[in-house]
Amino acid sequence: MPPIDQLTAFVSAHPVETVIISVIALVLLVLAFFALRALIRLFRRWATGRPTEDVLTIVAASIATGVSAQGMWRFSGDVLGFDGPLRLLLFAFIEVAVITSAVRARRNMRENYSAGIDGIAVWALTCLSAVLSSMDARSVAEAVFRLAAPLVAAWLWERGMAIERVRITGRGRINWRLTPERILVRVGLAEVSDRTASEVDAHRRLTRVALAAKRVRALREAGAPDRKMRAAMARLDKAMDQAVEYTGLAVDEKRQEALLSQIGALYNTSALIDLAPPVPWGPEPEPPAPVALPAAAIAELIDDEEEDLPAEPAPVVDTAQRATQLRTARQYWDQQIARKYVPRAADIAKEVGIPILVAKEWRALWKLEPQAYALIEAAYREHGIIDTGTFPAIEVPEQERVLVVNGSAGAAHDAS
Repeated sequence: MPPIDQLTAFVSAHPVETVIISVIALVLLVLAFFALRALIRLFRRWATGRPTEDVLTIVAASIATGVSAQGMWRFSGDVLGFDGPLRLLLFAFIEVAVITSAVRARRNMRENYSAGIDGIAVWALTCLSAVLSSMDARSVAEAVFRLAAPLVAAWLWERGMAIERVRITGRGRINWRLTPERILVRVGLAEVSDRTASEVDAHRRLTRVALAAKRVRALREAGAPDRKMRAAMARLDKAMDQAVEYTGLAVDEKRQEALLSQIGALYNTSALIDLAPPVPWGPEPEPPAPVALPAAAIAELIDDEEEDLPAEPAPVVDTAQRATQLRTARQYWDQQIARKYVPRAADIAKEVGIPILVAKEWRALWKLEPQAYALIEAAYREHGIIDTGTFPAIEVPEQERVLVVNGSAGAAHDAS
């Protein structure tokens, strides 16, 4: 009886059971739909922002792991004799261990930039699963297939780890010494740089000219016979003719400079013997000391008492009043130094209301401080001005004012 007739007969004979089975099937289909939609959403969320090759690697590795698990299912039933729930619980323990080791290895790589012992465990467990699956094969082809499936999954995992390692560290694990590119460069079939064929040919022809010229010069210095000299000159002329013809040496200034550079390097090879390069692990050379001012200038910078001002006897003041005057004079001095202006003793005396002798005494001490002394020395270096208190004003525009000494810029501003 056809299946459709059997189904119709069952529905006619058992209507209640048919309704119950239909409701259960409908509920299961709805649950399967929602579960599938949730899985698709999770997969899309996981794949968002990931490179396509990483997603394909995970998918292919999952398929290969499923093939390996199917082989272990048959092995646990045919060889080990597991059946029922026991077989369902124990058949894929190696695959679970492989996945666990792979997750741990990836975490180790992100934290320590190395898969560690877990990376070795992934390959060891994969090989074990492949061997056990192939032992229950019914043919050689099936055995090869069951051996290949776990190894493919492990290889895809390894390549994904390598790509992520390069992405994190910026470098690969090793650089092979024997690669197709290195072999082609070694035999002369490939070029290391990105030069064009014409540039490579021009460089070789110029090098031939330089080497031929060096050969002629060496023979001439050694006093070679005329026969050798004529042969060397013939090779030089031939190389020069080809360079002029094929490289444009006669009109190309860059090629001419390149040829002269090669000849200069080849002619002065012996100069390398007399070179004294710096020792890389030696102490660093000390920076040169700044040029010191002449002794006479330093004496004038220090002894700059304004002799043209009349000396006044210093009045007798108490300690509190003297401290107040000193504090006021110091504040005035700091303000003017901040404006890059070194006040004179007369300026201090006029501002604070103290005798000129006291102002000279205080100024002689303050002008030796680093900031004030730097201004005085800069005035001498830039303008040749010595701090005597009697030099003329420096005409400096207001927007270009850099340094003023002894009220020179202020005097110039007042004069304008």
